[in-house]
Amino acid sequence: MLLAGDVGATKTVLALFSAEDGPRMPRAEATFLSSRYPSLETMVREYLGQTGQHITRAVFGVAGPIISGRAYVTNLSWIIEQHALQAALEGIQVGLLNDLEAIAHAVPSLTADDLHTLNQGEPEPGGAIAVIAPGTGLGEGYLTWDGTRYTAHPSEGGHCDFAATNPREVELLRYLMDRYGHVSYERVCSGLGIPNIYAYLRDSGFAVEPAWLAQKLEAATDPTPIIVSAALETADPPALCTETLRMFVGILATEAGNLALKLLATGGVYLAGGIPPRILPALDPAYFMARFTNKGRLAELLRRIPVHVILNPKAALFGAARYGLMEATSASS
Repeated sequence: MLLAGDVGATKTVLALFSAEDGPRMPRAEATFLSSRYPSLETMVREYLGQTGQHITRAVFGVAGPIISGRAYVTNLSWIIEQHALQAALEGIQVGLLNDLEAIAHAVPSLTADDLHTLNQGEPEPGGAIAVIAPGTGLGEGYLTWDGTRYTAHPSEGGHCDFAATNPREVELLRYLMDRYGHVSYERVCSGLGIPNIYAYLRDSGFAVEPAWLAQKLEAATDPTPIIVSAALETADPPALCTETLRMFVGILATEAGNLALKLLATGGVYLAGGIPPRILPALDPAYFMARFTNKGRLAELLRRIPVHVILNPKAALFGAARYGLMEATSASS
């Protein structure tokens, strides 16, 4: 029995899997608010106490970098120690994956029902695959073909410098540099970034902020869902919100194209994380691909690259389970 987890700054999903059922059919599953627990060990002990199951291996996809068996959860105060988890779980084998590495492990097993396609493209068999995931933060990962199967790799590319591509984005960059000094793609292309774009547009005088919207935003702990909902679900959406979303999509497309070039991702680019499925109406394929392919002499290369949105919210969990079950099979063979 394998315990797999998708550990995020906002929530953590834990589930039990068996080799018999495979990585897409959990035998038990529960979701926890991460901030309510002092550590992952505490949460895991509570979950296993509820299920009463004995596990033989555990794998966790974690939203943050993993260095020497230690995971720093971005936007959460946890530090996850592989050895501490093993001790808490009575010495069983514990694996830690970057959350994008976990999602990447799920990509080879995704079906058409798991995806929304923005560009069909011409995938190259065995070509590298890129994964970019705006959620609370911005994650990036990738897969390479080793001659037999795809191998997933982590990255912290979301913290690379934001590169403006038009005059408005230049002004956005200047605005945020005054606030933060260093401006990464995560500052403008994530759940943390959407309010930054909105604030820039409001403060620069792009449009007047409606009083009802100002009141909602002032009372909100997280302004991102309010901005997105106002843009997509309001009969007369405020210009500040629609332009925020349009800028966000353009920046996401640009960075997805950057990632595709860096990796030569001829196998495809996959948009993961919580935001892309939420904003599908704003992900106009023509606009997205115009920004994605805006790379000068290499535009034609990018036009041939497939681009998909991962709709399945459990991709990271299933990827962690897939990795854990493959490792268990390898260890026993």
